Amino acid sequence: MARSIISVINQKGGVGKTTTVINLATALAKKGKEILVIDLDPQGNATTGLGKSNNDEEKSIYNVLIGKTSLKSAIQKTNVPGLDIIGSNVNLSGLEVETANDTNRAFLLKEILLNKSDLTLNKYETIFIDCPPSLSLLTVMSLVSANQLLIPLQTEFFALEGVTQLIKTIDRIKVSLNPELNIRGVLLTMFDRRNKLSSQVDMEARKHFKNKVYKTVVPRNVRLSEAPSHGMPCLIYDKNCTGSKSYINLAEEFINQSDQPLGSAA
Repeated sequence: MARSIISVINQKGGVGKTTTVINLATALAKKGKEILVIDLDPQGNATTGLGKSNNDEEKSIYNVLIGKTSLKSAIQKTNVPGLDIIGSNVNLSGLEVETANDTNRAFLLKEILLNKSDLTLNKYETIFIDCPPSLSLLTVMSLVSANQLLIPLQTEFFALEGVTQLIKTIDRIKVSLNPELNIRGVLLTMFDRRNKLSSQVDMEARKHFKNKVYKTVVPRNVRLSEAPSHGMPCLIYDKNCTGSKSYINLAEEFINQSDQPLGSAA
């Protein structure tokens, strides 16, 4: 089975990145898929959003990366059957300094995820990596490890400007570190139908990224922002709200995407 390793990335914060990881992963697990989320953000929001502690020293991606904990023992089951997570905590923010002398550091995560002698990950169809909102070492590690990218794009004024910078980074990574990397899809988030700007960004994004923009858009929705404080995905917190319904639709679209290569990042 070809496994998708998908980095969910945007160097701008607050665009719905973690919300997308949590709820798309949940929607896919509810459709019978085996999913793993790796929280690569030191803030640990995907970890707490799936009901786990971001103070867990032992079961963290940081300990896996420094070789202190095995991949298998770092994986935790969530309350959603079929959805597991490797959590994060604040220790991860020190990794950049700690690995300063390691010339191979960009490949640390990739070597762990693609280690053929470790069968731990074989059960997972899709692995989502939740990236920090910056183009730091952690984000580069994620881009090197992934074969696909999912880019949440907030429908607001500066959204596409920020993506231009991101695309340049992706293209540099493709040339020098990971030629396999492709954009799987661009997801428009915080969409407000009453706002003309949302429709303009929608139009611009579809002109720029063509068929890579998902038909599903995620609306501004109070329930989506409430759910993480209860330590659960919105699909569990309120499965009938507009936010949950959009992620269920996105999961359908995601599953139906063809497995053909999706072209270059630009």
